[in-house]
Amino acid sequence: MKKTWKSLSTLCAAVLLTSSLAACGGGGGSTSQGTDGSKSTEANGAGKDTKASGDVPTLVWWTIGGQIPDNFDKAVAAMNDYTAEKIGVKIDLKVASWADWDTKINTIVNTGEPFDIMFTNSGKYNQQVSMGAFADLTDMVQSETPDLYKLIPETVWDGAKIGGKIYSVPTYKDSSLTQYWVFNDEYVQKYKIDLNSIKTLADLDKPFRDMKAGEGKSFYPLGLTQSDGFNGLFNGYDDLTLGLSPIGVKIDDTSRKVVFTLNQPDMMADLKQLHQWYQDGIINPDAPTRGEAEKARPFFSAQAFPGAEANYQINEGVAKYDMQQVFGPLYTTSTIQGSLNAISANSKYKAEALKYLQLVNTDAKLRNMLAFGELGVDYKNVDGEKVIERTSDTWPLAAYTQGTFFNLAVTKGAPEDQWEQVRKLNEQAKPSSTLGFALDISNLTTEVANTKAVWDKYRSELVTGASDPEVVVPKIEAEMKAAGLDAIMQAAQEQIAAYFK
Repeated sequence: MKKTWKSLSTLCAAVLLTSSLAACGGGGGSTSQGTDGSKSTEANGAGKDTKASGDVPTLVWWTIGGQIPDNFDKAVAAMNDYTAEKIGVKIDLKVASWADWDTKINTIVNTGEPFDIMFTNSGKYNQQVSMGAFADLTDMVQSETPDLYKLIPETVWDGAKIGGKIYSVPTYKDSSLTQYWVFNDEYVQKYKIDLNSIKTLADLDKPFRDMKAGEGKSFYPLGLTQSDGFNGLFNGYDDLTLGLSPIGVKIDDTSRKVVFTLNQPDMMADLKQLHQWYQDGIINPDAPTRGEAEKARPFFSAQAFPGAEANYQINEGVAKYDMQQVFGPLYTTSTIQGSLNAISANSKYKAEALKYLQLVNTDAKLRNMLAFGELGVDYKNVDGEKVIERTSDTWPLAAYTQGTFFNLAVTKGAPEDQWEQVRKLNEQAKPSSTLGFALDISNLTTEVANTKAVWDKYRSELVTGASDPEVVVPKIEAEMKAAGLDAIMQAAQEQIAAYFK
């Protein structure tokens, strides 16, 4: 694997799209609402021996998403009718809200709550594997689902490995990272914003202040939420798959020095800028506690790809969004682990779960149903399974979390060659200086858990601008040092030196 990854710096073009999601929904049952905000349909959940009774097994699939619409059960029932006939498997789709997902998934893993499939990402995956939460799929993915194994490039499979083993199915999509700033064209025209001149966070100051002055006190040009903060804030640092933003290596640092990112000059300048905007009413005052973003945002930052504005416009209820590329494309191991589907180590239906994921990635009809909702209500086919027109904005699931983009329909209004453009982004992507490296935390589980707890305590207020970084960052560093920060950074530096010897 080491040689494979070292060759990636010259073979980045071969690494295509990665992302994956987990979800669970069974049709035909009554709907229940959990205290955590999740929602699902009652069905044969994880661990129930449905085969013994001759029933079709129903897999619990946890995912992340927005508010559940009234037709959710009906849409999932249609999927289950289809997959029961195709492969003899159904799903019980469980959706944790964007605001609750982090806490909910931690609780499931920590308590051993039964599930079959779970969406995870680079922020959690390494630690979850170290806890024994996920099944080793290294051999099974080839023996049980050869079509799935062939579909995803070897380099993408390698990127999802922990300790040389496969514990998840990576989503084959935009595996490189490209950051866009997205502006509501109404304000671009009204305030004569020159998009081509905006390259840095500081460049956003004038257009934000112009909008604020023109639209009034209750208008917030930069609407943020606690889960995201300013999306892409830490793009300049490779987090080594640790999922802990304060530790990283600058993406272009050939010496590969591990640093505490928060007190680096570039990060401190951006954090100060966010704090100034928060104080001046550019950012919404409830940002540190807000779970869901308001619709029709005048501006937001997103990891995206050409044509993504077609769906943003539908989701946000905006006539036109203008997208400006400001970063990337870039490959890191974490971008390849940005969206993954893992299978529970305790699932009775590991083979069935893999076969379901194979169908998602190889069957265009199922892929579109998961991404767009109920056919005839949420979307309609324009050109078979290749082009669809969305007819509602209520379907809650994010397409990037589910499966490959390369059997997904293009939304009407997006470029017909949208997915080919995504391929080209991957071909153009530059490698991080530590591409291929994944930190082994098997001997650092306590330190990682404790430092993450410190970061979780301060993160929302810092990345939304509510906290003064000059006051809070030293406090975070001191508490993280007490929790084991130095041990993690030392181990990371030693492992990097050994890997790139």
